[in-house]
Amino acid sequence: MNRGACVLLAVVLSVGYLAAQDDEGPLASLRFQVVRDSNGKPVKNAAVVLHPVNRKGKQQRGGMELKTDPEGRTGFDGIPYGPLRVQVLAQGFQTFGEDYDINKPDMEIRIKLKRPAEQYSIYQNHPEEKKDDQKPPEQKPPDRKPQ
Repeated sequence: MNRGACVLLAVVLSVGYLAAQDDEGPLASLRFQVVRDSNGKPVKNAAVVLHPVNRKGKQQRGGMELKTDPEGRTGFDGIPYGPLRVQVLAQGFQTFGEDYDINKPDMEIRIKLKRPAEQYSIYQNHPEEKKDDQKPPEQKPPDRKPQ
């Protein structure tokens, strides 16, 4: 997709996001910084997806996607106050998702992405687990005194 089409898509999504909001009210300026959890270095080209959330906590239709720059930063002006669901996706990292309450005119949100955990496989040897052959000795129940 060429740069002009990306800009047009961002504008269309922005207009759709703002049109999906049913409340007229104060607007906020949001800034995001996406960094690696392990060392704090920025994550470039991460997708920051914003979803409006209704008062019952259910995700509404619409939303927008922002991309981070080489410093891991992105932002948007004109977000209505209220709940907002933020998801961050980047190749090689776990997907991040959290709901935020937008209640200030200027908000900075720092997001730390983690590497995926190693997957567990039943086909690999797991030395920390006890095998059936190595069961601990059975314990005898305590002797009871006659009553």
